[in-house]
Amino acid sequence: MIDTTITIPKDHKQGISSLELGLKILEHIAEYGKPVTLKALAELAEMSPSRLHKYLVSLVKLGYISQQSDSKYTLATSSLKIGISALRLIDPIQSAFHCAEKLHREYDRTITVAIWNGNYPLVIKWLDSSRSLNVNIRLGSQLSPFTSASGRIFLAFLPDKRRQEIIDEFFDNPPALPRHMGKPLNKSDFIKLLAKIREEKICRFKQDYLPDINVVSAPIFDADNNISSIINLLGQTSDTPVDKGSIYEQAVLSACQAATQQLRGYI
Repeated sequence: MIDTTITIPKDHKQGISSLELGLKILEHIAEYGKPVTLKALAELAEMSPSRLHKYLVSLVKLGYISQQSDSKYTLATSSLKIGISALRLIDPIQSAFHCAEKLHREYDRTITVAIWNGNYPLVIKWLDSSRSLNVNIRLGSQLSPFTSASGRIFLAFLPDKRRQEIIDEFFDNPPALPRHMGKPLNKSDFIKLLAKIREEKICRFKQDYLPDINVVSAPIFDADNNISSIINLLGQTSDTPVDKGSIYEQAVLSACQAATQQLRGYI
């Protein structure tokens, strides 16, 4: 006898399709970035305007969206309440750790997470790769704002006055000029480099301070657009290119963008 029993996987649970569709419509409105017309929203949701309108009526009635005088739709109070509550429940450090661990699993490179302690970057997570790296930096290390990739990113995004104070104090009597890609930088050149880091939201080191080791770092931003933490990827120069557009640069950027999106709802 042929067994005609249909087996449903244990992790497959039937939901309410109309609820799922309504929430998807809400996502489209949120991601649109500005008030959206019925026609444009229908195209995004791949629905007829008449069917879509019924969902919009319910969402307006419950306060999740509002219809403006020009007949465009935008998020409203109930959506705002949920968004704020979600942000309060997210732990920014655990979010950074999660993205760092995923990066570590996928690329098998040394991955670290750093935060700003008010004066220096502080390494709060260290994940070793299977390839041994000869470095004297470990969990709990304080890094220089001038000679570390994390430090330069934090410095680049500090308020202008505070950043200038730190730079002026350092260059009044520097122990040695900071370097970038092997080139010593005076104060003017260093300030230009920080401006570029701020624009690109990334910092790369190629054997500048760690022999035979490349580093690429990127920031994670919170809901107030401040840097929450920084993820760093370290690897041997021979097998870890960090040039613009390289696989490791893109991997770190993607990880930090994912964490940023989790913290504030958008990249």
